[in-house]
Amino acid sequence: MQISLEGKTGLVLGVANKRSLAWGCARSLAREGMRLCFTYMGERMEKTVRELAADCPGSLVLPCDVTAPETIDEAFAEVRHEFTSLDTVVHAVAFARREELQGNFFDTTKEGYMIAHEVSAYSLTAVARRALPLMEGREGSIITLSYLGGERVIPNYNVMGIAKAALEASVRYLAADLGPLGIRVNAISAGPIRTLSAAGVTGFSSMLDNIAEKAPLRRNVTADEVGDTCLFLASPLSRGITGSTVYVDAGYHIMGS
Repeated sequence: MQISLEGKTGLVLGVANKRSLAWGCARSLAREGMRLCFTYMGERMEKTVRELAADCPGSLVLPCDVTAPETIDEAFAEVRHEFTSLDTVVHAVAFARREELQGNFFDTTKEGYMIAHEVSAYSLTAVARRALPLMEGREGSIITLSYLGGERVIPNYNVMGIAKAALEASVRYLAADLGPLGIRVNAISAGPIRTLSAAGVTGFSSMLDNIAEKAPLRRNVTADEVGDTCLFLASPLSRGITGSTVYVDAGYHIMGS
């Protein structure tokens, strides 16, 4: 069965550059015909996102700061105006202060803890609530990006691991709420990939080497592989899947260490 997303629309939050997982997802969706809206946070990111979006015909680019509810409202109002309805949301937004990703977890500050959770976990719920009126009756799909650090202790991941655990729990609760409306909610737990956010994790290169040595496929994964999994979850081929975390990590999550 060939995947075609012609006539479908999607919103992608979190594109940072051409190496970001969000861009890998967007590229796969656009390849199969989905019209996309991209968001950016701050003027510094606007130029990069607009340049990337130029490769996706008919795309829309809007500002959106998930810590500022009014900008989320404004973005969705514009999506409604331009797209009328929405089939897919890709939530690829995450942030933790660099200093919170070093040392001991018990040294995490309250402010750092709250910031990581607001941006990386709560924002999924905030976005889903606003997407709901545009997705009802569309058999829509909401997809977020997680990581193994949400269920295992990963050195130097610290508060972000706690935020990812909250994100995956949010996926399950949202799936239960939105399922009767025909909307599916799933997470992709991607293996580590050299992205802008990964640069803040101490020892990242060693982590890549360890996975390439121990994962069943004996390699790391690519943003394209994550993107194609996103494509599957956005398509009718995954119509029976919701509330799940799908691992795209060369099988590393099944290993004991």
